[in-house]
Amino acid sequence: MQQIVFASQNENKVREIRAQLGDNLQILSLNDIGHTQELAEDQNTLEGNALQKAQFVIQKLGYNCFADDTGLEVNALNGAPGVYSARYAGDTKDANANMDKLLAEMEGVLDRSAQFRTAIALIIDGKEYLFEGVCEGEILKEKRGEKGFGYDPIFKPRGYDLSFAEMDLAEKARIGHRGKAVHQLILFLNQL
Repeated sequence: MQQIVFASQNENKVREIRAQLGDNLQILSLNDIGHTQELAEDQNTLEGNALQKAQFVIQKLGYNCFADDTGLEVNALNGAPGVYSARYAGDTKDANANMDKLLAEMEGVLDRSAQFRTAIALIIDGKEYLFEGVCEGEILKEKRGEKGFGYDPIFKPRGYDLSFAEMDLAEKARIGHRGKAVHQLILFLNQL
């Protein structure tokens, strides 16, 4: 079975992606290969951050790999928090603090439209590829649900009554931004 490293230490993301891949490919996390240091994400785009992480893994650790970066883009905030989503309320990457800050900034705002966007950079056999997934929806006025992670409790995808944090993993993967990007990645890898 072919192995590929997912350049992430976020076990929630790793679990989501492993659930989508099935048995065709073995996904190793950074923790699985013994890399415990956080990877740099200092680019000003999601694509730049994903590529930066993938390039580090291939150059320093020698594994074929893919990396992602995801941002929540809120229309009323001119696309913020965007590439700064994980650190919106500070460098501690506290999901509750990030949501609280966003909810405070959205207080009284009528246009609550937003989208999650994921960029995946794949480096395999020395070649680079990019994939993107988008899920449109809106920012709720309060947190709902216990599942998921990040901004999931305050994001409701278009056409649904549940927040991401109220959905099961399979449903979220089917309609979500990361799921859409991973689906493109899987289709590509299956052609190799």
